[in-house]
Amino acid sequence: MNTRIATVLLAASVLALSACKNDTTTAQQEAAEAQSAMEQAGDSAATAMSDAGDAIAEGADAAAASTGEAAAEVADATQAAADDAAAATEATADEAAAATSDAADKAKAAMSDAAQSAKDAVRDAANDAKDAAEEAAND
Repeated sequence: MNTRIATVLLAASVLALSACKNDTTTAQQEAAEAQSAMEQAGDSAATAMSDAGDAIAEGADAAAASTGEAAAEVADATQAAADDAAAATEATADEAAAATSDAADKAKAAMSDAAQSAKDAVRDAANDAKDAAEEAAND
């Protein structure tokens, strides 16, 4: 917007200067000064536009750098979360394996105890049957 205003003012100055007749020395000097001021204004406008372009480029570079840093931070956080999840899964698997092993050991002991109890019960029943048969034979 400012460059449009500057351009319009420069154009108006050029038209005004060309419309004036430089008959006197004072008029010619004033016209030269106006021409010089117009050139300085044009240089200032060009410098301002160049500075604005530089600022835009630097802003874009800064935004790109910030985006890259943010992406790297997200990648690091994602990797850390994946590592934590893997460690938790491994710990859970180890605990499940230990619990399964304990349960298997307890089941094995219970089966052994049940087999021994059944064996003892059969032996006791056989002994009771033998004793009953001997008593019946003696009677």
